[in-house]
Amino acid sequence: MGAAQPGPSSRWCKGAGFGVLFGGLTAVVSTVVIGHAWATCDIGNGVTNGMTLLLLVPLIWIAAAVPWLILHSTLGRRHGRTALAAGLIFSLWFTWFLVTWLGMPDSYPDPFCPGNVPSWWPSFIPA
Repeated sequence: MGAAQPGPSSRWCKGAGFGVLFGGLTAVVSTVVIGHAWATCDIGNGVTNGMTLLLLVPLIWIAAAVPWLILHSTLGRRHGRTALAAGLIFSLWFTWFLVTWLGMPDSYPDPFCPGNVPSWWPSFIPA
């Protein structure tokens, strides 16, 4: 008797688990960094920004979790490590995209942030 092969439902559960975990991490890290960028650049006010970010967390979580589910149900069938690496790369890219798109708006000129980039933003990461 050999080891049982994981069935389609176990792959789906594993992909859903990774999606919930890494989607949640992506949502939390993105909203915290966006909030910090808004506070540094004096964008909006604290209450309004907090409510906006609270409403964005579940949307970002879902948008970040769905690709993990798709990756593990398709690529993860034969190449589990490749699916994991691709998911991690996607999560990092998605976090960067959200922070630079929502956290550093070009339409909000501010003397605190020259070029709409906070002073704490690393220079080696494009904004």
